[in-house]
Amino acid sequence: MLTIRNASFDDAPAIRNLYNALIPTTTGAWTETLETLKQRQAWLRRQQQAGYPVLVAEANATVIGFSTYASFRGEGRWPGYRYTVEHSIHVEQTNWGGGVGRALMEALIHRARIADVHVMVGAIDSDNVASLRFHERLGFTPVALMPQVGRKFERWLDLILVQRILDGAT
Repeated sequence: MLTIRNASFDDAPAIRNLYNALIPTTTGAWTETLETLKQRQAWLRRQQQAGYPVLVAEANATVIGFSTYASFRGEGRWPGYRYTVEHSIHVEQTNWGGGVGRALMEALIHRARIADVHVMVGAIDSDNVASLRFHERLGFTPVALMPQVGRKFERWLDLILVQRILDGAT
């Protein structure tokens, strides 16, 4: 049985492991440096202090995915963006295609609506066709292609921004 719940501080190791699993072999995260537990714990603390949700998907007492969002373009720096957030979602690879990501995103979208978020943005590597399709099925629309804005594995990466306007938000 799959459970979606708020992350606790005890989930930091599992969240770090899910994130780090992408780094050596994918462009799902544009870094080549594995994250330490201390870094992930500090991130989780900042997210919680800012009031941003961090949700985990748990099956058989094991965290198999997480989702979150944060301010788009920097908290407070550009007040005009205060109703827009950028989200992140990571699911353990053996659980791709099994509904875990959808459950996490639906719960995250629900939280965003409650928080009066109007637009949710995702930033996806252009080669990540599975993520682009996933987001499309959830009502996200590609709105921008940013050629060669990132670099990993000795090659330039293109970024696609997708967005979803959340009905019912202010």
